[in-house]
Amino acid sequence: MVNKNKTLVMLVVSPLGIRTLASQVPIELDSASKFAVLGGTGVASTGDTAVHGGDVGTSHGEAITGFPPGMVIPPFESRVGDAATKQAHVDLVAAYNAATRMKPTHDLSGQNLGGLTLLPGVYYFSAAAELTGTLTLNGQNDPKAQFVFQVGTTLATAEASAVISINGASSSGAGSSIFWLVAESAVLGADSAFEGNILVQKDITINTDASIRDGCVLACAGAVNLNSNKITKRFNAV
Repeated sequence: MVNKNKTLVMLVVSPLGIRTLASQVPIELDSASKFAVLGGTGVASTGDTAVHGGDVGTSHGEAITGFPPGMVIPPFESRVGDAATKQAHVDLVAAYNAATRMKPTHDLSGQNLGGLTLLPGVYYFSAAAELTGTLTLNGQNDPKAQFVFQVGTTLATAEASAVISINGASSSGAGSSIFWLVAESAVLGADSAFEGNILVQKDITINTDASIRDGCVLACAGAVNLNSNKITKRFNAV
């Protein structure tokens, strides 16, 4: 176990990992970047969820429920099965597929993300990814920094867990980006504080009072379930 942890530290700080990242193409959401929440088979909110910085939509005409009492902060709005949501779904699927083809720089299969400090890279999990505690993402003040997490099955965060970005790392903005690509479903624990754009194939469940900062929640073919959450996205005009 000690040797494995030492190897991980070497991989995280290795200049080789940074050079490998430079060859990766930035992930572009295109019209999907207009959405803070996008569901494939519906969006449902319980309680006083607040969504800032992007629209809430469903791509195939399924219902959006719970708004109100949830709020989509103007000028953004709820959209159901219109041209914008349908195009956003097309762009979401394209972005997801392109990102999953990126060559990993590090294999974290079987390791909990809690307690780690990671540099920009493409991090691969052959199966589930779990976070208990705090994950720190260090952007090294690089405007082109990109963090990509390729998760083979599910993403799960424990109650009161956190993702923290430092030194310019951010899920959106001036070239920096954090992407979580989940082949099945994602569940964020209650009271957790998350960062990044979550792109999943199936469902996303965000439990009571969990928050997402500088990110969006996009489901290709599943539903998005919210519960008194705060989702704050930097809007990117396209």
